[in-house]
Amino acid sequence: MRILLTNDDGIHAEGLSVLERIARTISDDVWVVAPEVDQSGLAHSLTLSEPLRLRQVSERHFALRGTPTDCVIMAVRQILDCKPDLVLSGVNVGANLADDVTYSGTVAGAIEGTLQGIRSIALSQAYQHTTDRAVSWDVVETHAPALIRTLMNVTLPDGTLINLNFPNCPADAVAGTDVTSQGKLEFGLSIDERVDGRGFPYFWLRFGERAGDFRAGTDIYALRENRISVTPLKLDMTDYTVQDRIARALREGTVA
Repeated sequence: MRILLTNDDGIHAEGLSVLERIARTISDDVWVVAPEVDQSGLAHSLTLSEPLRLRQVSERHFALRGTPTDCVIMAVRQILDCKPDLVLSGVNVGANLADDVTYSGTVAGAIEGTLQGIRSIALSQAYQHTTDRAVSWDVVETHAPALIRTLMNVTLPDGTLINLNFPNCPADAVAGTDVTSQGKLEFGLSIDERVDGRGFPYFWLRFGERAGDFRAGTDIYALRENRISVTPLKLDMTDYTVQDRIARALREGTVA
């Protein structure tokens, strides 16, 4: 099995090294194509106005000055001589839950793999947000290999990817694995206005405490209960439940 790894935290991220160790428990044919620098929060974006600079770091390890989406495209269309069997994206520092999957570069790496017709899985490790950013990688490294092997045997429809989130607890305290749906979080960003050394204003987006929908069955609830969250996501964003309602409104109204 050929496995392609990418992430959004960059080629030197500790989570990428963790992911490579996980992948090597499954296969010895592992390739890494990751962003040269941190690309967190860039979602499923392409680099169109600047060239893509590719650097070979070592055998089967490449750094690209681009987004996670760029990395998967470059790997599949330029670096590899054939498509990989599996794309793993992560392991992200911090969970990618609920609405945040729309911002996530980690999930975007799996999205692009899915668009390329490759089974793809995003992996994220929850942690306590403190200044030292201490992440318990032992949780994902202990539990991910067997979970990925199981998921490889599940038949997925075209356009479906898997989003995995691992709880912030000791590896032996994980209470189980839940198949979940996306929860709902309140918008958690505020604007921090500052002034530079010349007196000009500038701004940072700042994360804050967030309330959310913690119903059983959601990804948020699973992690709160020290359970691994497995969420199947679809690329088709069509809201089929509203199609008839809109068609009826168009029939009854005046359509230009």
